[in-house]
Amino acid sequence: MSTPKLKVLIVDDSALVRRILTELLSADPEIEVVGAASDAYMARDKIKALNPDVITLDVEMPKMDGVTFLRNLMRLRPMPVVMVSSLTEHGAEITLDALAVGAVDYLPKPKIDLAATLGDYAEELRAKIKMAARARVRRYSADAPAAAGAGAGNIPPRYSADAILPKTAAPKQFRTTDRIIAIGASTGGTEAIRNVLVELPADTPGIVIAQHIPKAFSTPFAKRMNACCQMTVYEAEDGQQVLPGHVYIAPGDRHLLLVRDGARYVCKLDDGQPVNRHKPSVDVLFRSVAQQAGRNAIGVILTGMGKDGAEGLKEMRDAGSPTIAQDEATSVVWGMPREAVAIGAAVQVMGLHEIPARLRALAESMDVTRTKAAV
Repeated sequence: MSTPKLKVLIVDDSALVRRILTELLSADPEIEVVGAASDAYMARDKIKALNPDVITLDVEMPKMDGVTFLRNLMRLRPMPVVMVSSLTEHGAEITLDALAVGAVDYLPKPKIDLAATLGDYAEELRAKIKMAARARVRRYSADAPAAAGAGAGNIPPRYSADAILPKTAAPKQFRTTDRIIAIGASTGGTEAIRNVLVELPADTPGIVIAQHIPKAFSTPFAKRMNACCQMTVYEAEDGQQVLPGHVYIAPGDRHLLLVRDGARYVCKLDDGQPVNRHKPSVDVLFRSVAQQAGRNAIGVILTGMGKDGAEGLKEMRDAGSPTIAQDEATSVVWGMPREAVAIGAAVQVMGLHEIPARLRALAESMDVTRTKAAV
């Protein structure tokens, strides 16, 4: 008995974009495009008539914009939605709004004038549609926005963290130094990260973050986090000192590494090869933290598709770091955390709502340990 095809509804005001998305998706034997709509009102009727498994939704449309339509949809009939966005700062802001409302993922508009790139685009599009169909979708509430978000871009060759930072047999260990929290995430990560950061006090140890996100999105994302958190949030800059009470988010087109400069920790940005097909890569960040901070760091891997970060989190655990993986029940996509759990990288597995309190407790216990060591 054959497996039923995934039914997809395409919602976009551009007839050309609708045609391209239809052709790219229809070429996959596991996917069936059951319909297309040019505006939210037509989409509403077709959802009722066709009962699609996944919707691709244009960010900017006439009559009713994509976010308003999505908010109504996720309140009344929650279902997997992948946003199709222009990679501009304005498009990024609107897409981040959509992710907060409950969209599972997003990807850029197809580059119609660059036919040579459509092969990579088609592979990414199909992968995101299939992933979205398996994602946990939550009903929208203004008081408790759904978690979502991930990166987008062409799919490059797969390199390991060795391409950026060689693995060392014995990471450096320092008895007394500032503490570090390292967080990695992908699909579902923008809101998962927000849920963690808003619960942390202003005196939390410095936090470094690798979230799979395109270049156009990382600056608006950092600004958005800075506006809602007690800590000060930056898009990381090369050579920037990592200080308590501050958060440093990797730019969308650079790897973020932690390095030591004397007694200080500083951010290092690297423009090398994508690792696990991502730049920034969580594995790269976690390996650098394992090598430079060891037991003075805490590692957290949140919701995401794939396995980037699992090996790096294991290296952090082997270096003496407490490590945490988000559990399946609260993850939009339990891919990266699952891989980390499978290889024994996570000391603890817990729900997203439990992680901030655990980070506070771990940071306090590390303070006590440092005080005793100093005495």
